[in-house]
Amino acid sequence: MLSPKRTKYRKFHRGRMRGIASKGNELSFGNYGLQALEPTWITSRQIEAARRTITRYTKRGASLWIRIFPDKSVTARAAESRMGSGKGAVDYWVAVVRPGTILFEVGSVPEEVAKAAFNLAAYKLPIKTKFIIRNEIK
Repeated sequence: MLSPKRTKYRKFHRGRMRGIASKGNELSFGNYGLQALEPTWITSRQIEAARRTITRYTKRGASLWIRIFPDKSVTARAAESRMGSGKGAVDYWVAVVRPGTILFEVGSVPEEVAKAAFNLAAYKLPIKTKFIIRNEIK
């Protein structure tokens, strides 16, 4: 699963996900993309599950680009631990996604195959998504 090799700080504040994506909101590599329509945290497990679904459906014939990376650590307290005694240990990693962010891009496959693959991958993600095509007027 994806996680950073090193970070400046081990533990992050939770933060807020206000507004729409200003970066990573256009297709850069492939001809088809999966775009987020809601703000959320997407875990490294969810990214990996969606990636495996796309790869298997396209029978490894597609060029796949993952446009998000889980670089924010999420902590969890040990079960049945008392109040106080600081912040919990790092439990998993998430990518912060705002509406409009491109999650995955695919190239070198027909549109029907890409659409079906992204439809299956969308089931693995906790948000509503949209299938987008390069050079299509919104």
